[in-house]
This record gives sequence, C-alpha cells and structure tokens, in this order.
Amino acid sequence: MTGRMDRRRAYAAVVVGTLGYTCLMFVWFSLPAYLSTIIDDLGLSGTQAGVVAGAVPLTYIPIALFSGVVVDRIGPGRSLAAGVLIYGIAQVARSFAAGFPSLLAATLLIGVGATAITFGLPKLVSVLFPPDETGLPSSIYLVGASTGTASVFAVGRPVLGPLLGGWRPLFLWSGVVAIAYGLLWLGVAHRLGIDARNRAANDADDADSSLSPAAIARDLKLVLTHRELQLVVVVGTMYLLIAHGTQSWLPTLLEARGYSADRAGRTTSLLVAANVVGVLTVPAVADRLGVRRTALIVCGLIAAVGLSGILSSGLGLALLGSVLVTGFGFGFGGLSPLIRAIPPELEGIGARLTGTAVGFIFAVGEIGGFLGPVLVGTLYDRTGSYAPGLGLLAAAGLVVAVAGSVLRFRYGDA
Repeated sequence: MTGRMDRRRAYAAVVVGTLGYTCLMFVWFSLPAYLSTIIDDLGLSGTQAGVVAGAVPLTYIPIALFSGVVVDRIGPGRSLAAGVLIYGIAQVARSFAAGFPSLLAATLLIGVGATAITFGLPKLVSVLFPPDETGLPSSIYLVGASTGTASVFAVGRPVLGPLLGGWRPLFLWSGVVAIAYGLLWLGVAHRLGIDARNRAANDADDADSSLSPAAIARDLKLVLTHRELQLVVVVGTMYLLIAHGTQSWLPTLLEARGYSADRAGRTTSLLVAANVVGVLTVPAVADRLGVRRTALIVCGLIAAVGLSGILSSGLGLALLGSVLVTGFGFGFGGLSPLIRAIPPELEGIGARLTGTAVGFIFAVGEIGGFLGPVLVGTLYDRTGSYAPGLGLLAAAGLVVAVAGSVLRFRYGDA
C-alpha cells in the first residue's frame, strides 16, 4: 500500500473524490441561488444576508491553517469523508432554519466541512500523482466544483426547487445526498488504501505524520515565513473577495435590474461555465509557456475589466459578455488553479506541505471571501445601489495584477 497506484485507478479515485467538491458547491451556493427568497421568508436585512452569504468563507479564517495541517498528516481519504459528512449534516440543519441565528450557525458548520474538501483534494492529487503530472487531475476536481456551482443556479433553483416544493426541501435533500456520498467515499478510500499511501508518496518521516506541537510548529514556521508564498496569499485574498462577492450577489443584482429569478440563475450559471473554460485552458497555457506569474497579472486585469462591464452595462449582450469575461478572469478556471498549483513547486514547500500551504492561503484569503459578500450588502444598505460594491470588487482585480507583477519580477515567471 505504499507505492503509487496505476494511472487508471488513480484517475478513477480523483473522479470519485471530485463528487465531494461538486456536492459541496451545490450545497454552498444553494443559499445565494435562493437569497432573495430567503431574505423575504426570514426577514433578513441586506447586511444579515451578506453575513450569511459570506459565512462559509468566514469559517476558513480561524480553522483553515489547522485543517491543512491535519489533512497533511492523516491523509485525504478520511479527511474528505469527514468534510462531506459535516457539510451534509449542516445542510440538513439549514433546511430547518427559523431565522438569522440558526441559518448562520448551520452555514458556519458547512464551512467547517468545506475546509477538508478544499485542502483534501490537492492532497489527494499529490498522493496519487508525481508533481509533474498533477495538472490534469487538478483540473478534474476544479471542473467538478464549477459543475456543482453551475448546477444549483441552472437546475437547482429553477427546476429542482419548484419540483421539491421550495428552498427548504431542496436544502434537506441535497444534504441527505451529500451524507450518502460521504459514506460511499469512505468505503472507496479504505478499499484503495489512500491514506496508507500518504506518507510514502510524499517522502514523509515520523515527524511529518505527527500532530505533536513541535512537529506542527516546525512546519508552520516554514510555511508562514515563506516570502514568495506570502505574495500568493495576497493573490488568493483578492481572488476570494471577488469570487464570493460576485457569485453571492449576482443573481440578486440581476433580479433587481429586472431579470426573473430563473433567468438570473441561468445567467449566473454562465459565470461558472466561463470558469470551466478557464480551468481547461489557463493553467495548461501558462504551464506550456512557463508564464504562471504573467497569467496571474492577466487574470487580475481581465477580472477588473469584466466587473467594470457588469457595473456599467444594462441588460443585454454587453452584460452577458461582461459576465463571461469576469468568470474566465477570476474564477476557478483562471486564478483558482494557479493559486493551488504554485505552492507545491515552491522551494521548501513541495508535496509534503501542500495542505498546510494551501491552508495558509485560504486562512488569510477567506478574510476577503467573507468581506466580499458583506461589503456588497452593506454598501447596498447605505447607498441603495450595487455599484459601490462592484467597484470595490473591480479594484481587487487590479491588486491581483500588482501582486502578480511583484512575483514575476522578483522570483521569475516559471
């Protein structure tokens, strides 16, 4: 159980593991898909709605780094199973929410489970594949994530919700499905011996598998003081601010401009579809040309342009074009795979500390993920317009471009 499995079984394991990300994103963004309805049903203010929409990213801030350390040590098999079961149970609880406090508590619990998925899948790939073969399997789970997000806007809200009887039954049954999948993955991971392969695949010693304070402190010092990784954290923070701010509020913004709920959901799904295009093209082109840092700059600028277009465009083709441009620039297809692909290749990080490094990026970065929806909602409460919030998100794209420029000129473009 210590060697790498054959490629076919390894890819099959990644595909099965990817379903955990698909379920997570369906569960996560089922709230934004129904946000306008939930605001009315539970009597939420714009600020409360923004807090709930940003609650999952908020959870990452205190626990992401520790979650990444744990994933590195116990392996991705049990970590992914635990994460899915936690967010599945939380989604069931969310279906019974009676007001802001209970909805917020259940949503925060979803965030606890989500951390294991965010860090467990990169770790799974590092266990099953050598470093120079991680590009395609990483694209697989990111496409799976985008599929989950797109499906809740394109199918969950307009089709499954009415069929099941509203947002509460949709939340309930999507949670039940997630719980069933979590149990299935636990069996698959045990049968394939994924966690048993973890140490050998990453050349780990006893200290690397230990949860002792001394071992953890050693690795945290390595990760937290890594100068190049710190710049990647800046990129990750701005990416998450844009991503969660846009995905959480775009359906509601479009409804406010006159779209029906169904049309707003389908339009938002185009944002996610553009992400998939980026997943399959941006990392591949950047790796082939050896220009990952330049790709960060370009994605940041594209995000700023796309968000400015959403801000200034009326309903019509210009708005749709801006949504597509924004999705390709900031989404899981553009910046998302790049911020995951860079850490394993950094000197002193490697595959052994992939989970901890990505945990560091998200522990800090999800401050932006939380603030994105909150700032859009708060600024709307104060001004009666979504324009200030969108302008702030566009400015974050420019920050990405600046951080990418520093990375490129100080450390090279490899």
